[in-house]
Amino acid sequence: MFNRDRWREIFDTIRKNKLRTFLSGFTVALGIFIFIILFGLGNGLKNTFQEFFLDDASNAIFLYPGRTSIPYKGFKANRRIEFKNDDLEEIKENFAYFLEYLTPRITRSALTSYKNESNNYTTRAVAPGHQFVEKTIIMKGRYLDQLDIKEKKKSAVIGRLVAKDLFKTEDPIGKYINVGATVFKVVGVFQDDGGDNEERNIYIPYTTRQLIEKSNDKVDQIVMTFRKELGHAGALAFEQSVKKYLKEKKAIAPEDPNGIYVQNLTDDLKRSQQFAVVLQLIVSFVGLGTLIAGIIGISNIMVFVVKERTKELGIRKALGATPLSVIQMILQESVFITALSGFLGLFLGIVVLENIGLTLEDYFIKNPFIDLGTALSATLVLIIFGAIAGYIPAKRASSIKPIVALRDE
Repeated sequence: MFNRDRWREIFDTIRKNKLRTFLSGFTVALGIFIFIILFGLGNGLKNTFQEFFLDDASNAIFLYPGRTSIPYKGFKANRRIEFKNDDLEEIKENFAYFLEYLTPRITRSALTSYKNESNNYTTRAVAPGHQFVEKTIIMKGRYLDQLDIKEKKKSAVIGRLVAKDLFKTEDPIGKYINVGATVFKVVGVFQDDGGDNEERNIYIPYTTRQLIEKSNDKVDQIVMTFRKELGHAGALAFEQSVKKYLKEKKAIAPEDPNGIYVQNLTDDLKRSQQFAVVLQLIVSFVGLGTLIAGIIGISNIMVFVVKERTKELGIRKALGATPLSVIQMILQESVFITALSGFLGLFLGIVVLENIGLTLEDYFIKNPFIDLGTALSATLVLIIFGAIAGYIPAKRASSIKPIVALRDE
C-alpha cells in the first residue's frame, strides 16, 4: 500500500544525507554499468569470431599445394607440388558420397577497366560450385554455369563494389570489361557478407583462365564442401582421407607436413566456438565479481546508515513505532536507492555500448551488445541483494530497546 508519509520521510532523509545517498547509488550504478560493458564486449568478441567464418560455408575444406620437406620415392626434398584438373576429377570420382560441392580456385590480380574507369582487382577463376562455398549472393544476372566452364567462355561475375567503381549508376549486365589484356562480358553482379574486400573480386571460369595462361591445366587451390550429416568427426576423417589420397598420388611422404596444407573450417569453427564460450565464461565471471563488489559496497553503506540512525530509530520506537514499521522504512529506502541507481547504470551501460561499437572494430570487437533480459536480470539481482543488505541491519536495529538506542553515541 502506498504510504505518502513514509515516502516523504525517505525523501527528507535523502535530502539531508546527499553524500551518503550519492555513494550508495554510485556503488550500485557502477556495478551494473561495468557488468553491462564487460558482458557487451564479450558478445562483441563472439561476433568477431562468428563473422570470421561467415564469409565461407562452415563445411568447407581448402587444399593448398606446398613444397615437400622430406625425400620420398626417389624425389628430393623441396619439390614443388601442383594441383591439376585431373585431381579434381579423381576427388569427385573417389569421394562422391562425401562431397557436396567441388571447385578449383586460381587467383590473379589485374588492371580492370570500363570506358574511362579503371582499377586493380583480384580475379578468382572458379567453377559454379564456388558460389555455394563462398556464400555468394547474386544481385543481378547470374553466376557462372557449366556451359561457361565447358566452352571456356569469357564471362565475368563482378562484385558490388567493382560495379559501383567502374559502372557508377549504369547497369553492368551485358557490358564488356577489360581484365588485363582480355575482354570479358559481365553476366552477373554479386554481394558478399564477407565485407568490402570480397565485393571487389571478379569471378571468371577456371578453364578460361587456364586457356589464357597457355592452355595449362594447373589450379592454385582445391575447395570442397562435404555433406553436413558427416558431423565434426566425419569431417576430420574425410579431410584425412583426401589428404592421404593426394599424398599417395603426388608421391609425398605420409609424415611430410609441408607437401599439402589443409584448412578445415568445421574444425576451425569448433575451436573458435569453444574459445568464445570460455571467453564468455571469463567475462561473465568478471561481471559477476563486479556485481558482488556492488552488493558488498551497498551492504557496508547500509550497515553504516542504520548505525548512524540508531538514536533516531530509538526515538521512533519510544513514540510507538513497531519493529515492522522500522524495518519497512529502512528496507523501502534501500530498495528505492538501489533500484533507481541500478536502472540508471543499466541505461548508461546500454547507451555506451551502442555508441562505442564502431570504434572497437580495430580491436576485434564488433557490435558489442547485451541482451535486455540479461541486463534486467542482473539489475534485479542487485536490487534483491540491496534489499537484503538493508533488511539485515534494519532487523537488528528494530530489536534494540529504545533506552539503549537513545544512549548510542
